Amino acid sequence: MWGAGGSGRLEPVLGAWRSAAILPRPERFHFWPHFPASNIDWNQTENASAHHTSQFSSPLLVVRRGQQFNIKVELGVPTASNLTFTVETGSTAALQAQTRVEFGISSTHSSGSWSAVHTAASHPTSFSISSPANAAIGRYQLGLRTGSSGSSNLGSFVLLFNPWMSGDDVFLPNNAEREEYVLSEFGVVFVGSSNRISRFGWNYGQFQDEILDVCLFILDRSLSYRKDPASDLRRRNDPKYVGRVLSAMVNSNDDNGVLQGNWSGNYSGGTNPSSWTGSVDILRKWKQSGFKPVRYGQCWVFAGVLNTVLRCLGIPARTISNFDSAHDTDGNLTVDVYYDESGNPLNMSGDSVWNFHVWNEGWFVRSDLGSRYNGWQILDATPQERSTGIFQCGPASQTAIKEGDVDLEHDSPFVFAEVNADRITWLYDSTTGEKKKVHSETKSIGQFISTKAVGSYARQDVTNNYKYEEGSAKERAVFQKAREKLNLNTLDSISAAVPEAENPKVSGKFKVQSPPEVGQDVNLLLSLTNLASATKSLMANLTMWSIIYTGKPVHEVWKSALPVTLGPEEEKAFPITIPYAAYQQYLTTDNMIRATALCQVQEGGSAVVERDITLDNPSITLKVLGPVKVGQEAKVEVAFTNPLDKEVKDCVVLAEGSDLLADKLKITAPPLQGKQTSQVTFEITPSKSGTKQLLVNFSCDKFKDIKAFETVKVDN
Repeated sequence: MWGAGGSGRLEPVLGAWRSAAILPRPERFHFWPHFPASNIDWNQTENASAHHTSQFSSPLLVVRRGQQFNIKVELGVPTASNLTFTVETGSTAALQAQTRVEFGISSTHSSGSWSAVHTAASHPTSFSISSPANAAIGRYQLGLRTGSSGSSNLGSFVLLFNPWMSGDDVFLPNNAEREEYVLSEFGVVFVGSSNRISRFGWNYGQFQDEILDVCLFILDRSLSYRKDPASDLRRRNDPKYVGRVLSAMVNSNDDNGVLQGNWSGNYSGGTNPSSWTGSVDILRKWKQSGFKPVRYGQCWVFAGVLNTVLRCLGIPARTISNFDSAHDTDGNLTVDVYYDESGNPLNMSGDSVWNFHVWNEGWFVRSDLGSRYNGWQILDATPQERSTGIFQCGPASQTAIKEGDVDLEHDSPFVFAEVNADRITWLYDSTTGEKKKVHSETKSIGQFISTKAVGSYARQDVTNNYKYEEGSAKERAVFQKAREKLNLNTLDSISAAVPEAENPKVSGKFKVQSPPEVGQDVNLLLSLTNLASATKSLMANLTMWSIIYTGKPVHEVWKSALPVTLGPEEEKAFPITIPYAAYQQYLTTDNMIRATALCQVQEGGSAVVERDITLDNPSITLKVLGPVKVGQEAKVEVAFTNPLDKEVKDCVVLAEGSDLLADKLKITAPPLQGKQTSQVTFEITPSKSGTKQLLVNFSCDKFKDIKAFETVKVDN
């Protein structure tokens, strides 16, 4: 007997059976002396083109649900009229569990069920197979039997969601958006802070070798599958369910999922999260290690990996970066920030404000909520808070967040707070234990919510998709609506019992004089203004702390006290310099310093002035030299100039790019003297034509994870 071929030729059926070894199932077909089929041709090239799956490196046929695919079968029986096809998924497929389906030959395809049409009576015989638009995704076995001649297993194929099919819950009508959110293997992620947004490239690589297999294994290793395989397989028809399962499985906290989070600053035994430039290496490592969590990830890494898996399975997806993102641990839609009287940050609340946070949006229908809530749905794989007992988040409807409908599933209150919580600053007196409310802000949380624009690397601002304009009557009404739905209004009376600090009638802000760069002194101006008609005297307690991007203080790098006298309605500016020597040993890979001035006014009241400063790394240049063609080597040059007066060492260049490099490339470079320029060269050999992305990451002992990317046009 002979099996399924993938390139337009007939091959042994048993060969196809052996090629399905990746399926987590035993052999369960029985064979009789006379088989109904001896050969099959999957028409893989034609089917893949029609189903937009040609980019996959899988040896199996990959098709999308709700759409027919054509096969040719060499029958061992004289007629096709009494044939029955079978499709089944999972290791214990059964009709009762709806993981096995039998269907005969029809004259036309059915949109609501599996069907087969006999398209040509030639030899071999041609059939057109079609799945319903709500079929469960995953690995399938295709079989064929007759009542008298026995059964044949024709081989395996993979079924995915179909954004091109109007009846599919993930249908996305805009072709440019499908190209971006389903078919594009690369993108950019926006990071930094609300006053200095930057970006770096990311290699999603959803079509690369092994990745489809790994994505399906992620589903097969979920807690839901382990608990009830039949139910899990059946529910894989629903993108809501699949998205929620994936948001749990991409982190490792409850289920030995893909990626272990680490925000400690100690990344021994793993990879610094800032060093990753793509998902492919992470997903392959997870599989190759026997499904042990890969170390380590932070929010943009979790989002990058989840984006890869969603696009691979056919769910349109994009990453979203939210600046000044609230982490509300107690669900009261406020974040509480505490300082002592010297201006030092205090860890008195589980709440925090992240400089940025990256999550995902997937595009699909919300049949559970109503059509109003269709469209972009928030999914977050970063393990922050438990939801129904495990670390998962979403899907939360973007529309529900904007409208304050926080009673709708899933995890809407948490997401709403991320983009629209109120921030309250408190002053704590350690001698008396008294805390006073210094300031309440309604506009600072959820700034410049960003994603990559379709077809370009530009930043698209989607803040208005998440909330009405800050400060508007509508935005405040929605906030109040959310509080009412969560029964939070009773907290107002509790909050009112807490004394508020006297209004100091002094305001201030930090100004950065020039874009600061690692290795240089940081120059600031503290501007203070007297808002009253009488003179004010105050003491400004100044502190500078290195922080990580979640807002967590790491180490004090500088402090001072500044006595100030301000005449009526007077403004004064005070220059501040933070020497490189003061911060160099304490700066984290996030390159962030928090400047705080706690201004205690002699006439009464206190004011807190705060600014997070993101320092730029020195740049590297990346050049692809000469024309780039499939199968031919092309030279790449990476250059870095040491801006310091002292030597840098432990220089390493990492490079990756889907269809440009087979594996991630690591190059060790010699030490670099002060002000010296180093050049590293390597070769790429493209395997496919089209627009690709090459990414590099440079690190040394003084500068960590300096990134660059280049778009590469590959010709045939």
